[in-house]
Amino acid sequence: MQDKKILNYISTVLKNIPKNWLKLTTHRLDIYNEKKAKIQFLEEFEALFNTNNSELEALNSLSTAYDYIRLGHPLSCLLEWTIAKLNNINSENVISFSSKTIPVLAILRKNLLNNINTQIIYTDELPKNFDAQVLKNTYGYSFQLKKITNSNAIPKFNGSTILITQEKFITNTNLDSNIDFFINTDENIGSILVVNGEHNKNYILDIQHVRRRETIAMTPANCLTALTSIVEQSAIKNTLPTENYKTQVLDAITAITATSTKPLIASSGLSMQYAIMMGLIDYSLENHKGKAIKFIVPPNCYGGTNDQARRVAACVTNVEIVDLPVDGDNDMVQSIDVILSKIALEDAIPYIIAEIPTNPRVEVPDLNKLKDALSKMRKIATGTTAVAPVFILDQTFCPNVHFLGSGEILSTVSTIAYVSGSKFPSGGECTAGYCVGNTKSLDFIAKIEMHLKICDNEATPLQIKILAKQMSSMNQRINEAYKNTHEFVTYIHKVLPDAKINFVSEELASQGFTPSVFSLDLPTKGNSDEEKEVYKRAMNLKLINLMISEIPNESKFCVSYGQLNGCYWTIPATSTQGTTKEKDKDYIIRVSLSPNLDLEHHKNVFSKFVELM
Repeated sequence: MQDKKILNYISTVLKNIPKNWLKLTTHRLDIYNEKKAKIQFLEEFEALFNTNNSELEALNSLSTAYDYIRLGHPLSCLLEWTIAKLNNINSENVISFSSKTIPVLAILRKNLLNNINTQIIYTDELPKNFDAQVLKNTYGYSFQLKKITNSNAIPKFNGSTILITQEKFITNTNLDSNIDFFINTDENIGSILVVNGEHNKNYILDIQHVRRRETIAMTPANCLTALTSIVEQSAIKNTLPTENYKTQVLDAITAITATSTKPLIASSGLSMQYAIMMGLIDYSLENHKGKAIKFIVPPNCYGGTNDQARRVAACVTNVEIVDLPVDGDNDMVQSIDVILSKIALEDAIPYIIAEIPTNPRVEVPDLNKLKDALSKMRKIATGTTAVAPVFILDQTFCPNVHFLGSGEILSTVSTIAYVSGSKFPSGGECTAGYCVGNTKSLDFIAKIEMHLKICDNEATPLQIKILAKQMSSMNQRINEAYKNTHEFVTYIHKVLPDAKINFVSEELASQGFTPSVFSLDLPTKGNSDEEKEVYKRAMNLKLINLMISEIPNESKFCVSYGQLNGCYWTIPATSTQGTTKEKDKDYIIRVSLSPNLDLEHHKNVFSKFVELM
């Protein structure tokens, strides 16, 4: 009877779901409580279930679920809740993934760090591209593999037992007491991981963190497919786009970047970065045996980048993170030169991850000096030539700039550039990201592609379809959004001249650096540095709250960039820099404008704020 009630309720919910549940890739910070995240959403959803309320207005008013759709979103929460309810377990024990292999890697990661043995049992076959040797040799994971014919005969094991299967119905689970983790995979939509038993509860947050940093949750569209199959009590239907859009997207990336190497498309920007890191580590282990690997990363860069890099280093014994100061009083080129000289003397392998322009200060280094610093031949302590660096460039803020093509500024330096697809490439409609390399990086690209496949982190067919639709207009949208941003920045200079604004110069814009984001450091007051900081932080929130309340249809308190419409406001220190060390955080405002918004309205509201200061 309870199962019937659940299925009937979910059926009506699916008919009334808010359209944003399928389309949004970010979240509103003004209605988001990170500490409660999924819990708050499901508590409110359960209250609706108990009163049989599935009205659109009620669903639309639910609190934000998780953050972005990498970690989770309303439909992934709903799918996990439904599977949990039908199996009489806690919803937090059910975790969906777009990838079919990453849930296994998430468990292996925790067991590696805690020195726990792992046994992987499978009934039919392992996920496609699952490579046991690479996972052991490159990722450092330890496990035993065992194929069985009867999933009801699970042998006892001193450690964690993972069962991987391909059940016809997505709600089917095997919660045998000898199974610690049950993973049901589907070729079309991803996988469902069930954490079994109270003694494994401490794995849940760690598994979710892997989903947040190295992959994504099952996509909204695929969650809807899964929920529909549950309601209809049928097997998953193949709803993939019938037309092949991948060639179209690859051609668009090649044209936009003016490169000739094969582009790679991942399920998210961080999925792409993870493949880049693991691919380069694999290359180093194979070609530079015994040498230390140094990833050089700005300490205040986007929190996901910073956190992921340090997470990788925690798992691979010869990998270390080196801080790269780039913003404010620090010069990126000078910092790189000093660090590379030091690493050369150690005979280590240098891999540099950096954003251009930087986030959130929107700074661009002297590119000729950058090329010289990266190209300089350095010597190890014994006098022989040091291994040349690889520059890993996050150009999300300016994906239209040609860095790598023939004759371009970084064409002669081993460079890989990547872009978060949730920004300008898709206009905020999906998370898929991509990377390209110059001709000096061909060997690395092959390794990166291999790890993208091993992690099953390639973009989904629907993500590729969205990119195919949006990328043809990307450069035009970048140009129009920059014009809006330039006009808004000019206006702020006029009405609030004491504010410090970080934005590209006219000279840089003429070189093609036309971001539509700027950072705003508001003027402050007080008798001490502490009082001034408190006042400024209060004014940050006052400005944002005024903008989003006065222009609710366009101004959002969100972390986004490159969106199709509106204006997004955030404070990096409390959003994108969430995992950054406190001393490196930026308590300033970051603003991003789209090609389509009522700019005059935004100017008027900003003037009102200035009057209220």
